Amino acid sequence: MPDISDQLQIIKSEFFRALAHPVRIRILEILSVGERSVQELQEALHLDQPLVSQQLAVLRGKNIVIAQKLGTTVKYAVRDPLVGDLLKTARLIFENQLSGTQTMLRELRREKRD
Repeated sequence: MPDISDQLQIIKSEFFRALAHPVRIRILEILSVGERSVQELQEALHLDQPLVSQQLAVLRGKNIVIAQKLGTTVKYAVRDPLVGDLLKTARLIFENQLSGTQTMLRELRREKRD
């Protein structure tokens, strides 16, 4: 049986694996702003209902989003608002990486002219 440290690493790995899909990331970005129904997510993402529902099921299975039935509609929301902060932090990291790439690209272009 894995020790507690190993179990925590597995939980962390499964969390990030659940985020490792472009549609799921986009869903979380939308839900970080506020709760939405499957239909609202479909419209925002321009995707078919089965794909959106499938990705929501993965996020629900990892306890990243919650579902609340309101009459005939099911609304989804991010379970922990810190997920939005995580996505913002990741965006800043990517901006920093791309900024470095842009700097290298400018330098390569300068070398080409010389």
